[in-house]
Amino acid sequence: QLQLVESGGGLVQPGGSLRLSCAVSGFSLDAYAIGWFRQAPGKEREGMVCISGTDGTTSYADSVKGRFTIARDSAKNTVYLQMNLLKPEDTAVYYCKAVNPRYGDYWGQGIQVTVSS
Repeated sequence: QLQLVESGGGLVQPGGSLRLSCAVSGFSLDAYAIGWFRQAPGKEREGMVCISGTDGTTSYADSVKGRFTIARDSAKNTVYLQMNLLKPEDTAVYYCKAVNPRYGDYWGQGIQVTVSS
């Protein structure tokens, strides 16, 4: 069964850092692109960054470029999101998503990130 589980969220002060993990099971990272999304209260879910399954190419939204970094460890079947210089407006529920046009899309359950002093 294909599954994605996020971890690493929590409360952090403005300017601080967090690293989120997305542990996948039931499929290989090489077969799926993995994206990180977030949804703040009262707002639509937005895509922030993704990494290709085939060649590791990455793409970032302007709102997080230079502060967030995505990386994958195929041996651990895990994708990471390193978040630096966090701002209060980064507060949201963060989700990872596996995408394959042939096999479909799958979401993790989400994890809360709160940036506050």
